[in-house]
Amino acid sequence: MANRTKCIMFQGTGSGVGKSVLVAAFCRVLWQKGLRVAPFKAQNMALNSFVTLDGLEMGRAQVYQAEACGLLPDVRMNPILLKPTGDSQSQVILMGKPAGNLAARSYYSSYQENLKVVRQAFDSLSRDFDLLVLEGAGSPAEINLQATDLVNMEMAAYADAPVIIVGDIDRGGVFAWFKGTYDLIPERHRARVSGFIINKFRGDISLLSPGIAQFQQIIPLHVLGM
Repeated sequence: MANRTKCIMFQGTGSGVGKSVLVAAFCRVLWQKGLRVAPFKAQNMALNSFVTLDGLEMGRAQVYQAEACGLLPDVRMNPILLKPTGDSQSQVILMGKPAGNLAARSYYSSYQENLKVVRQAFDSLSRDFDLLVLEGAGSPAEINLQATDLVNMEMAAYADAPVIIVGDIDRGGVFAWFKGTYDLIPERHRARVSGFIINKFRGDISLLSPGIAQFQQIIPLHVLGM
């Protein structure tokens, strides 16, 4: 592991829980405190991409996260972009350049090669900043994909990053999502989980507080924010 800077990582109970916005907000706060901070997401999936000044493609989420850090977009912040072209097939963008259209099975068979690309981008970016704020993708609890999941716990381990799990209370069952996600994370990675964030909460906090207290008796980790 060749990390040269401190890191923190936000992962989610699923897609669309608000990880990207939280990463951008966290980046902004750290930048305002005077830290040299940058975002990093090993692999993104999005139909629409952003083209950098040097003509390279990357995910739009990492673009506004970069802006939150006062930075120009840099493909090292998102070394792999998957652009869906049909059922179970995507155009693969590696370091901003098209690398062909692949079916899901073919893409996963290139796991080691893709992992090398991701780690090289991460190592290069880490040399230029005080802190990197990492974002996962989907959920780290997709047990059918864990063997080839390079964007969640594998990335956290390589970066030696503590992980905060984000859940969306709007969808209902947020404590069940947290418990299920935590339990399905491989045991060797579970100690990296530092706490949970309940996103999109509205209403009377006193109605939620008993649930938080009970949840912390089940999993001895704090709900860090709402």
